Amino acid sequence: MSDELVRRFRAVAPAVEHWTLRLVQNRSRRLAVRQDVLEPVHESHDHGAMIAVTSGDGWGYAATDDLSSAGLRTAGAVAQRWAAASRGRSVSAPALPSSAHGRYASAVTLPWADADLADTVARLQDWCRRLGGDARISDRQAALWCSLRGTRLVTSTGGDISQRFSLVSPYLEVTASRGAESQTRSCGRDGGRQGGLEQLSEPGLAAAPERLALEVISLLEAPDCPSGTRDLVLLPAQMVLQIHESIGHPLELDRILGDERNYAGTSFVTPSMFGSYRYGSPLLNVSNEPERAGEFASCAFDDEGAPATREMLIKDGILLRGLGGTLSQRRSGLPGSASTRACSWNRAPIDRMANLNLLAGDASLEQLVGGVERGILMDTNRSWSIDDARNKFQFGCEYARLITDGRVGKVVKNANYRGISASFWRSLSGVGTALELCGTPNCGKGEPNQVIHVGHASPPCRFTAIDVFGGG
Repeated sequence: MSDELVRRFRAVAPAVEHWTLRLVQNRSRRLAVRQDVLEPVHESHDHGAMIAVTSGDGWGYAATDDLSSAGLRTAGAVAQRWAAASRGRSVSAPALPSSAHGRYASAVTLPWADADLADTVARLQDWCRRLGGDARISDRQAALWCSLRGTRLVTSTGGDISQRFSLVSPYLEVTASRGAESQTRSCGRDGGRQGGLEQLSEPGLAAAPERLALEVISLLEAPDCPSGTRDLVLLPAQMVLQIHESIGHPLELDRILGDERNYAGTSFVTPSMFGSYRYGSPLLNVSNEPERAGEFASCAFDDEGAPATREMLIKDGILLRGLGGTLSQRRSGLPGSASTRACSWNRAPIDRMANLNLLAGDASLEQLVGGVERGILMDTNRSWSIDDARNKFQFGCEYARLITDGRVGKVVKNANYRGISASFWRSLSGVGTALELCGTPNCGKGEPNQVIHVGHASPPCRFTAIDVFGGG
């Protein structure tokens, strides 16, 4: 990441029209305590460079973890050969590399890399112990994933951008069993935050072990979720998946252009829909918000150096723009957003979600529930299935409670619901005020595969006349 490394590359850079050097350094740690026993600590350190070059309308990439002059020279030459080979074959002429300058760093109070490892393990052991206390609890675990990622993007057009991300993602899970049946409650599957270990002191997380332990026992004793058409209130831990799968992925421009059809699928969204298509009810407002402090994928620039700005994707239910960088915008003729991202130094940036958020409304949770005569409240995803076009879906939740005449009632288990993206969001009848920062640490896409963290913020939401059903 040093200036010396940049000077080293400039001295051996290939003789091409333009080049980009993207340096990435990753450090991560995973701690897990299961049944009060510390599992092996997993640490990883990784660094390398991605070099991109253009030659006429051709472009090429090459990556290396050999950051010596010889290694950088070889990677540059490989990228140059690919650029020459692709001339006359590209779907679009390459854009000029970014000339932006800038810096970004996650706000951190307690850096996880500097913390005493024994103290962090002791906290996880305490959480794991507090998940127990009932003979029917058959498994319990507390885990913590932390990542420190630094990137530097330098271009032949004078661009120089450095960004530093600190990510913290805690996870709790408890399983209760009786005979052949088991039920699980978890917390943290919906992602994490940017920051340091100060995130572990949030009140909701501190009180989570006892709550999860009580809820998992109540699930074991509960009847199956009834089947039929009911109103549905989804809490933020479930809204994460709903937003991710039936808004985020369908709006990726490369998917709409067909680039992902061989692996991750296509989209029910077509280019003609932008600007006029009613994606949801007038209560639906969704934005790409990379500037939101502390959210999982906050940044100042995407991995191609485009300034990451807030963009409304859906406003008052109408689809306005997609998720796609400069190349996809030029190919499609559609508006996009600065959200091209790469998971590491050995992957090229592609269209991804960053912080894809559903904006808060004006209803409290009590008001959302109070407007339901016959319905169900669901929390925390446990299973998902959606077609290749990200249209027809079926999702299951860990925890659910019946709603009758505006009141939350008994717990039910094995709760599921299904719908069609093209009509599901039009049934949105209430949006809460309490926005929660969530996300996912493992969104997969691309060939070769890229697994990346994505931020999602959402309040609780209410949907009318949804098909719900029970069963494991």
